[in-house]
Amino acid sequence: MSEPIHTKVLVVGGGPGGYVAAIRAGQLGLDTTIVEADKLGGTCLIRGCIPSKAVIHVAGEFETIMRASDGKGRHGISLKSAPALDMPELVRWKEGIVRKLNTGVAALLKKSKVRVLDGWASFSDGKTCVVQGEGEPVTVSAEHVILANGSLPVELPFLPFGGDVISSTEALSLGALPKKLVVVGAGYIGLELGIALRKLGSQVTIVEALDRILPLYDAPLVEPVAKWLKRGGVTVHLSAKAKGAENGALIVETKDGKTERLPADKILVTVGRKPNTQGWGLENMAVDMEGRFVKVDDQCRTSMKNVWAIGDLVGEPMLAHKAMAQGEMVAEIIAGHKRRFDPVAIAAVCFTEPEIVSAGLLPSDDKAKAEETISAMFPFSANGRALSMDAADDGGFVRVLARKSDHRVLGIQAVGQHVSELSGEFALALEMGAVLEDIAGTIHVHPTLSEAFHETALRTLGHALHI
Repeated sequence: MSEPIHTKVLVVGGGPGGYVAAIRAGQLGLDTTIVEADKLGGTCLIRGCIPSKAVIHVAGEFETIMRASDGKGRHGISLKSAPALDMPELVRWKEGIVRKLNTGVAALLKKSKVRVLDGWASFSDGKTCVVQGEGEPVTVSAEHVILANGSLPVELPFLPFGGDVISSTEALSLGALPKKLVVVGAGYIGLELGIALRKLGSQVTIVEALDRILPLYDAPLVEPVAKWLKRGGVTVHLSAKAKGAENGALIVETKDGKTERLPADKILVTVGRKPNTQGWGLENMAVDMEGRFVKVDDQCRTSMKNVWAIGDLVGEPMLAHKAMAQGEMVAEIIAGHKRRFDPVAIAAVCFTEPEIVSAGLLPSDDKAKAEETISAMFPFSANGRALSMDAADDGGFVRVLARKSDHRVLGIQAVGQHVSELSGEFALALEMGAVLEDIAGTIHVHPTLSEAFHETALRTLGHALHI
């Protein structure tokens, strides 16, 4: 056993929430230790958000080149032969991005004088754990513990991961492109990866137990994505239940109760994620639970004094940027600052084709229905920048929902190519309590997609200029 370590702050988990908490604690002069069993960066940087966006980017480029080689050309560009896909090279490029970010996180922790322990932390009580890595185990005790253990893909008992049944992690490191891919689950992860692999050339089938894709969004937002799936040749089975895998096929029960075999080289299961609460001694820490999540207050305090929990471990939304905000806040509270976690909205993006972004209330939400509201949308088909990027024909739009009495903006959504880059402006407007007149009175750069946001506010006020 190595020499025991006592630290002011112990952060468990090196994902976005954990490493941000550790960096901020180090900046504030707190003796800080972070433990990570895999690679610094966690699910988001190593096997989730970042690598998936790299694959999505390449898939978009590949599709564009393919369309230019169809004999008709594209925007005056034509190719005499179709492009070839080198899947191992794609994966190597993606891994290069991951390594760069992983190295960057390590450098930031070092700069903030954070002690990094490689290994698995197992807790015997609320403030003490043993970290087992490649070398001798070490006992670590702390005054404050920040739990940032993240989440894991949900595994179906009748479709256990292994072999040709894969999670999103394996889908991002495929050695070869599957000819036939079946995706179980039509949430954002399944559709993002399914669409990317379809662009790269796989035959893709999607199986969803509910009666619609992307159930977290309302029908107008989802419609452009559904149209792309149909146009792209993706088969979608709604109200269908996966039953198991057998002889290179997924067995499903269709909407009308029939059993059908869907041939598949790979079966990608994306039915959600669950908090990582098993195998590291959470049960020994005497913290209260709220369902499957660790229960916290608006400062991310658990029921155990000086034990904090952040990110996916504490509930929805399971988003890296939420975890980062909570991690920064907790470090500052430990250092004596007055903070609490009470965002007006946390924007979410679905990197499908086209993209979807949502911040605040949807018109269909119960809170929105309880208010007397006004709403309008502005289509990208009337936006010059969208037209100039050939991004105006997919049915995309920006929509604003506001309270009728005082014009306070309650929700902002958009669907279209590149709309993820509008998410920051949407979140800022809501966080600062903007009214429609604030957005309408802000001069937006021409030509940009953001002008559609400006026009939507004008249209909600009754005097849009460009439609």
